[in-house]
Amino acid sequence: MRRFFINIVFAVIVLGGCNSLKDNPYADSLCKLELSADWPEEFASEDHSGVEVKVEDINLGHSYLSKTDAAGKACFELSKGIYRISLTDIKYDNIFNGMIDRVIVDKRNVTAKMSLSRSKAGSIVIKEIYCGGCMKTPEQGTYQADQYIILHNNDFRVQYLDSLCFGSLFPYNSFGNNPFISRDDKGNTVYPSYLPVTECIWRFPGNGQSFPLQPGEDAVLVIRGAIDHQKSYPLSVNLNREGYFVCYNSTYFTNTRYHPVPGDKISPERYLDVAIKTGKANAYTFSISSPAVLLFKLKGEVQVTTVPGKTDKVSAVAFEDVIDAVEVFSGTSSSNEKRLIPTLDAGFTMLTGTFLGHSLMRKKDEKLSASAGYEILVDTNNSSNDFYERETQSLHD
Repeated sequence: MRRFFINIVFAVIVLGGCNSLKDNPYADSLCKLELSADWPEEFASEDHSGVEVKVEDINLGHSYLSKTDAAGKACFELSKGIYRISLTDIKYDNIFNGMIDRVIVDKRNVTAKMSLSRSKAGSIVIKEIYCGGCMKTPEQGTYQADQYIILHNNDFRVQYLDSLCFGSLFPYNSFGNNPFISRDDKGNTVYPSYLPVTECIWRFPGNGQSFPLQPGEDAVLVIRGAIDHQKSYPLSVNLNREGYFVCYNSTYFTNTRYHPVPGDKISPERYLDVAIKTGKANAYTFSISSPAVLLFKLKGEVQVTTVPGKTDKVSAVAFEDVIDAVEVFSGTSSSNEKRLIPTLDAGFTMLTGTFLGHSLMRKKDEKLSASAGYEILVDTNNSSNDFYERETQSLHD
């Protein structure tokens, strides 16, 4: 994703044809949830029939689907609970996303109104996130010093990695206390006017055209340990390969357990710079269960702010600087809460658990890839649609 055009406003209102829980013996106690989705004004008069709406029970994990009518209205019959509602629609080259978090269904009729935000598909996207670690098999114990992400050029033009920035949001985990968000009088989430990037901002080196990425080409960024982990732990990965980039700075991050000297195949020219460090850790802290990952290009000086109620510092990154962002939720928690606004990621991708050797992978658009002649990945700015969980890391030999 690259830019967004419409801010999100959530309120209340309603109607539609209902999607009920099938064969439910407690049908008489079900509540009706009626949703009305609003497209931006220039698209409001179009036929919005058939757009899929997803409702998820936050506590139990059950999800239900329905489709909108021509007016953009949908209806569900649900048991009492706390729900998350999301919708993604693609019209022409526009992507429309909306999400309402923590909708309380506790009475016979509940209504909700969702204003959709518009965005565009991005050029460089996050293709894979491996953060959860693996078992030390055949030894006992767990291992987490082998994290990486893969970037992908999803455009038909050459893109350059030079000066691209990488970071993750506060709090580290999706279930962590987040003093940056609040609730309005209708219970909707209110986000800050910037993105609080925690610990540090990493920046790719280069003079502007030093590191080209061809259409359909990938770039591996090692977050922890650009060495061959698989040599000692077969379920891990070899991250000592030519062409890989690495988050490595021995001045700021002195913990050699997580930041060993990169292997002999990693060129020092591919060490990322620390654009700014706001945290105090001696190893770069990146969640093993549920990071909110950010790619961006800084267009001005980095602003530093304080975490509300704490002395910790974070970097304040502007929404318009973002190139791509992915929200990861923990599959072992019922207290997940979004950190990214819906214009950047209207959903989330779920990591089942840690130390499984699993990774999160963006789906391939088979039809567009066949037409273009190179790999094009799905990019709806909604990770619930765009990602799936792999059983093994793509870099695993």
